Amino acid sequence: MQLENSEILRFTTAGSVDDGKSTLIGRLLYDSKSIFEDQLQAIEATSKQKGHDGVDLALFTDGLRDEREQGITIDVAYRYFTTPKRKFIIADTPGHIQYTRNMVTGASTANAAIILVDARHGVIEQTKRHAFIASLLQIPHIIVCVNKMDLVDFSEEVFNNIVEQFKSFSSKLAVKDVHFRPISALLGDNVVNRSENMDWYTGATLLHTLENMHISSDTNKIDARFPVQTVLRPQSEEHRDYRGYAGRISSGIFRKGDEVTILPSGFNSKIKTIDAFEQSLEEAFAPMSVSITLEDDIDISRGDMIVRINNKPQVEQELDVMLCWLHAHPAKARAKYIVRHTSNEQKAMIRDILYKVDINTFERDEEDKNIGMNDIVKVRMRTTKPLMFDSYRSNRITGSLILIDESTNETVAAGMIV
Repeated sequence: MQLENSEILRFTTAGSVDDGKSTLIGRLLYDSKSIFEDQLQAIEATSKQKGHDGVDLALFTDGLRDEREQGITIDVAYRYFTTPKRKFIIADTPGHIQYTRNMVTGASTANAAIILVDARHGVIEQTKRHAFIASLLQIPHIIVCVNKMDLVDFSEEVFNNIVEQFKSFSSKLAVKDVHFRPISALLGDNVVNRSENMDWYTGATLLHTLENMHISSDTNKIDARFPVQTVLRPQSEEHRDYRGYAGRISSGIFRKGDEVTILPSGFNSKIKTIDAFEQSLEEAFAPMSVSITLEDDIDISRGDMIVRINNKPQVEQELDVMLCWLHAHPAKARAKYIVRHTSNEQKAMIRDILYKVDINTFERDEEDKNIGMNDIVKVRMRTTKPLMFDSYRSNRITGSLILIDESTNETVAAGMIV
């Protein structure tokens, strides 16, 4: 029986080209019986046309025509599936170095990252790069899947060597929870069903790991942050004097009667009611969407933030940000952009480029000031008005932002406030 209110786990997949990411996701969907009959028939037909003996599971995720022709993933493909225990959203991201930005996009909201390693090749530069990005984005859980174990005779020694290789370099990264799983995505070993070929492995399958991963503590429940998206004034007979501040709670818990501060004005008040879908709540927590009313009539508008009186974010105009540059046009120091942070939007300028990160060696280059597509850099920015933010390390929602080109309205960079 399917759970009504089962938790949603978002996870991203990363690995080098031909490591078998798309096959792995296809196997997860196929073995957990999450594929519609017509989809299965279409993939079976395509597999026959290509001369494959069985079903090419990678075709379930390779949606773009270019991908199907080249057999690679070049865009972020999102897939959804459900088991009796949990709902899942998968972001299948590309392995090529030139698609670093796609991995950042797919991983930005993930609870977990699956990093695939080809058992024949072990930990390579791209493995390190994907682990670095996962660490930079503060993804709470990492599952290292050593794939293609069937091509190394299901060797325990090969698996153990790769585990040691990964541990030796990841000790430098801010990675907390790492799991290692020996699998064969092609044959299905240890993906959904236990492997009969690796009796030396006594750990959980990949699906069991995903279903039972503890994610409720991934959300910051301490720092109460409520960015206001809009002001509700119904003007109806029933709600003639109603003035609610609507938005999505970024983190923490709000309760009726809480003393709160409105930023950036600094005015204090108390929470009068918390409403959601025409019902009044005693408390609300992230990531719920609610409407909050206050006991005092204060001028509040979109972009303001309601916080606890004794727990406030930083309010500054100058901030250091790690940027992943997403656009073909390079960034320039002193260039002006629109910064979008929670529900706040204002103009900002890149004042200084502090350093560029070599994502293969993790070294900092302070001399190279050229920022091109897929580069990860640390910059100092100044905004026209103060931003209310936390560091990305403590709060992924209030610690992230995007930069927009004001002339074309294109998103040019994703940023993590240091």
